[in-house]
Amino acid sequence: MLDRQAQFRLAADAVTAALVEVPEVEAVALIGSVARPLWREVPRFQPFRYWRIPVWHECKDVDLAVWLDRLDRLQTVNRARSLALQQLFQEKQIGVAHHQLEIFILQGEANAYRGRLCPFSQCPKGKRECLVPGCGRDPFLQQHAGFTLWPDALAPDRIMRLYDRRRGILRRAAETPAAGQHDHGTTG
Repeated sequence: MLDRQAQFRLAADAVTAALVEVPEVEAVALIGSVARPLWREVPRFQPFRYWRIPVWHECKDVDLAVWLDRLDRLQTVNRARSLALQQLFQEKQIGVAHHQLEIFILQGEANAYRGRLCPFSQCPKGKRECLVPGCGRDPFLQQHAGFTLWPDALAPDRIMRLYDRRRGILRRAAETPAAGQHDHGTTG
């Protein structure tokens, strides 16, 4: 789990580096479990659940919050994500699919959530996901039925700011120590 988190952090850095080249991108932050030190938890699957054996939390995808000053070139952002992940695989053999790196689109200092970057190559794609009301109103801006970005998802202690247009690259996610590098305690 620690290795997967490290790979996901490399993917976040690769995509951030690509997004820096997109003029509409104002800022990028890593959010979700990849941004925080992993914790131990009893998983839902057996035999760990039965014996109450805690393991590291499983990061299933990478979540990036991306602030844009306009929404009319989301296909460029989508292309930057895909190309960065392809290059990461070619150079380091780290495989993260484009749909495993979700980009949450925000605008303004009020962090107004607009939707997620669509993972499809065209908009609309004619998939079930495209039928959600408002999906594709702005091309490549995907909506999810009933989804609300939790207010604390962007709390300063829960995110890792990676880039700001005014200050440039702020940090590299891959250079942040993982929980396991300092945790030598017991699992019980």
